[in-house]
Amino acid sequence: MRRMMLAGIAALALPGCMVSVTETGRPSGYAPLAHAPIANDAPHGISQARLKVLDDVMKQYVADEKLAGAVVMIHQDGREIFSEAYGWRDREVGDRMAEDDIFRIASQTKAITSVAIMMLMEEGKLVLDDPLGKFLPEWSKTTVAVTKEKGGGYDVVPARRAINIRDLLSHSAGISYGTGPGEQAWRDAGIFGWYFADKTVPVSDVVAKMAKLPMAAQPGEQWVYGYNTDILGVVVEKLSGQSLDAFFRQRLIDPLGMKDTSFCLPPEKSDRLAVVYSARDGKSERAPAPGSWQGSGHIGQGHYLDGPCKAFAGGAGLLSTAHDYSRFLEMLRQNGMYEGRRYLSRKSVEQMSQDALVTATFQPGQGFGLGFRITEKPGEMGNLGSVGDYGWGGAYHSTYWVDPAEGLTVTFMTQLIPAGGLDTQIKLRALIYSALE
Repeated sequence: MRRMMLAGIAALALPGCMVSVTETGRPSGYAPLAHAPIANDAPHGISQARLKVLDDVMKQYVADEKLAGAVVMIHQDGREIFSEAYGWRDREVGDRMAEDDIFRIASQTKAITSVAIMMLMEEGKLVLDDPLGKFLPEWSKTTVAVTKEKGGGYDVVPARRAINIRDLLSHSAGISYGTGPGEQAWRDAGIFGWYFADKTVPVSDVVAKMAKLPMAAQPGEQWVYGYNTDILGVVVEKLSGQSLDAFFRQRLIDPLGMKDTSFCLPPEKSDRLAVVYSARDGKSERAPAPGSWQGSGHIGQGHYLDGPCKAFAGGAGLLSTAHDYSRFLEMLRQNGMYEGRRYLSRKSVEQMSQDALVTATFQPGQGFGLGFRITEKPGEMGNLGSVGDYGWGGAYHSTYWVDPAEGLTVTFMTQLIPAGGLDTQIKLRALIYSALE
């Protein structure tokens, strides 16, 4: 294990920059995250012995072949207190996972797009109550599919009000991934599911077609997971005059030092892209290349290396590493500031991490903010946590969260789709919180 220690010890024992060497002999290639000031009597701490339980559990997942490989990275008060790669980047060829390996992060892209929208708000280019049609006129009037009470099928009715930016950030716009009463209309239009990497047209072209289709619910009335953040990515492009790729790189990725985060993988990094596996009969097996849409998701290696690289999807498009994503999370934990640079105001981060649902609801004990699920009542949620911790995850079974109360950021990267109900994320959360002093 590269580094696992008490937070108090970490504050004293890590005076400088460290570069480690992976089991494959490759340098990890990154500098530690910028350290937030920590007093010797800081209230936060974590038990090394209890983190060993987490380490053992992760190794067991690999030994049981439930996971091929994963990376777990934990920071507390800006200090890296746990960072470990498990198993295999490519199990079939014997290439072990390294901490700097690259993952398809799918819906973890949503957090970055949501931050981009808040940046534009702080520049006076939008407000949260702005109707979507103000920026994308084809969305000025939308319709909703309503199931008929008798005889099957559905009726199409006008939306009761316009969809606004806040609706999209909180997934309460009534926009699904094509599911709902009007599913057949979405399928007939060739728009269904979260996967964009194989598309040969910009996301804006697809989003324009969506506006003509019936939505799954009325704006503001239900929490409906879907294309909301992909639409926001198009708004970012419209207001900035840049592609989403260029905006991300200029405003977030490059300044934050996220040097391995991108929509398309450069060929010279292909040997660091983790292989996708799928759960089958309690084990994990290699997914096909590039794969296809099956059931509820795209099953396969995808088109991230050899694909068209035309669709920069704000909802599920990026590749990243645990280290890169941890830098982004640390910026949020530090209230929009990182390494002396301000990305968002403290108040914007506060707004993003509070429940934004008015008449809609999310899950027991949890709300949903402007891009993240929020823990409100850990007892009702049914797992350990803190009031106000927030995060999300990705289709390939990755997850992350920020816990301001405990000074934590957690990044868990793996590539497993479908996950077959694997309980890794639930155990990860329980074991980390049970290790807190």
